[in-house]
Amino acid sequence: MKVTTAALPLLPLFQRLLPGLPGLPGLQRLPSVPGLSAVPGLPELASLPGRLTGLSLTLLKASALEAAILAGHLLLYPSGIIQERHPAQTLRPQGAQDPLPSPPPPRLPAPASPPVVLLHGFIDNRSVFLLLRRSLAQHGRHEIESLNYSPLTCDIRTAAELLGRHIEEICERTGSERVDVVGHSLGGLIARYYVQRLGGDLRVRTLVTLGTPHTGTKVVPLANAHPIVRQMRPGSAVIEELTRPAPGCRTRFVSFWSDLDRVMDPLETACLDHPDLSVQNVRVSGIGHLALPVHPAVATGIRQALDTAGPETAGQTDAEPGKRSDGLTVA
Repeated sequence: MKVTTAALPLLPLFQRLLPGLPGLPGLQRLPSVPGLSAVPGLPELASLPGRLTGLSLTLLKASALEAAILAGHLLLYPSGIIQERHPAQTLRPQGAQDPLPSPPPPRLPAPASPPVVLLHGFIDNRSVFLLLRRSLAQHGRHEIESLNYSPLTCDIRTAAELLGRHIEEICERTGSERVDVVGHSLGGLIARYYVQRLGGDLRVRTLVTLGTPHTGTKVVPLANAHPIVRQMRPGSAVIEELTRPAPGCRTRFVSFWSDLDRVMDPLETACLDHPDLSVQNVRVSGIGHLALPVHPAVATGIRQALDTAGPETAGQTDAEPGKRSDGLTVA
């Protein structure tokens, strides 16, 4: 499964080579030689140079960027395995006596901006948000926390309950009534389930999703061996639950989706379309799935989404799943 996942950044490049595009002049006549057309794969090989010359520069750049991000993330991955701990969360030494009872600490005043909770995707950890976290901190977001859920987690519902407990603890500690959440891929789906199905709209002011399969993705069928992947398939019980009515939902949704995201199949599955939700779909052009939580232009769009004060009117969504109210082109 890990080998298949590692090859995903190169899928856009491979998929452009597979369709039957016209070959170079002269090479197309090769199959007319008697007996030559019967050689398996030779017609496709003859047209390969034409396919290569037809590749767009944007696609090549996006594929190279995905591969570079994957390599860098593999180096950072060990640093994010351990769950993030707040300085106030200290371990009592083994054998130490319980301290004397003390009055509970005074409740802190609510911060000027809600805390931001970052939630990673499938078989990932909080290290994927290193650059986004730095960007948010440089622009005034001082309460930023990441939640690691185990790669052995087999149920989106269970992960959503864990997210809810984590958010309650953050609100209690910071004095904030609500938080903002940014979820990449599966992380966005977990956060959406918490908001829609577990009453999380009371706590989540804005939910930003990055390349999240809102209606399910059909990519890499062999990954169905993992139960949580099956829950991300179109028509799964979890996806069906998220299509149910959600009247009065107080959370504002901003969904970033990329036209080069080959983890989303079809691409429009990363758009959120629900009649009861306040949604802004933002199309990102020029990068793939792994670059969404990393690219500085996307980070700017996320900051703008979080800084937008006040939820929009519930039910005000884009007219069609493929439409969007905004766009972001990454050079």
